[in-house]
Amino acid sequence: MNTLIFILAILPVVVLAAYIYKKDKYEKEPFSMLMLAFFLGMLAIPMDLYVVAIINVMIPGGTVFYEAFFEAGIPEELCKWSLFMLVIWRNKNFNEMFDGIVYACFIGLGFACIENIMYVFGTEDYFSAFNTGVMRALLSVPGHFLFAVIMGYFLGMAKFKPQERGKYLTLSLVCPMIAHGLFDYLLMLSSAFSENNIEWMGSLLYLLFLYLDIKMWKIGTKQIAKMQEETRIEHNNETFRKIFKS
Repeated sequence: MNTLIFILAILPVVVLAAYIYKKDKYEKEPFSMLMLAFFLGMLAIPMDLYVVAIINVMIPGGTVFYEAFFEAGIPEELCKWSLFMLVIWRNKNFNEMFDGIVYACFIGLGFACIENIMYVFGTEDYFSAFNTGVMRALLSVPGHFLFAVIMGYFLGMAKFKPQERGKYLTLSLVCPMIAHGLFDYLLMLSSAFSENNIEWMGSLLYLLFLYLDIKMWKIGTKQIAKMQEETRIEHNNETFRKIFKS
């Protein structure tokens, strides 16, 4: 049974990793770099726990908003972003716009993988573990993936549009934080209302959450397509430059 639960926990991670790897059409990233990015995402877990502990000391909590933003959205995205900037930003393999999305996604999926395993094996019985695994496969893991797409999109823009680097670096951190915080906030608030027998409000908030989720998928797929096109243009320009030089 533990093997099946483990497979359920990592399967959405594998599927989304394969999806974004396939989207990288022009110059595939080295496997070692992808594994490094994935490991950075795993490393972000203990880093996040430390940052949350500091935030809890500095800022009084106790609300759903606090939990969604100050214990999830802000610290988690800050840790992923910081590790990207420390390790990936200046690496020679980050040489195309689309690479920002690829590496950010592998960092996000590394984080989601460990988080998923912790959640499913932290349940009381097999039935609860299975339900948790299914729900997280449909919502939480794709959520981390989409936050990473947003982050990676702006990091790619920042890397290759140095004249607007400050703006894009700021957006690469702030936008995933807001998206992640809203994602968790609506889901948590919906659950809180439903648990307190205000089901109509819980249902309304859940519909709003689903709208946000669909909207993020639309934004994410557009950003992936735009980065692919930007990379294609740059790849073609580089090919022409090489032909002209020869």
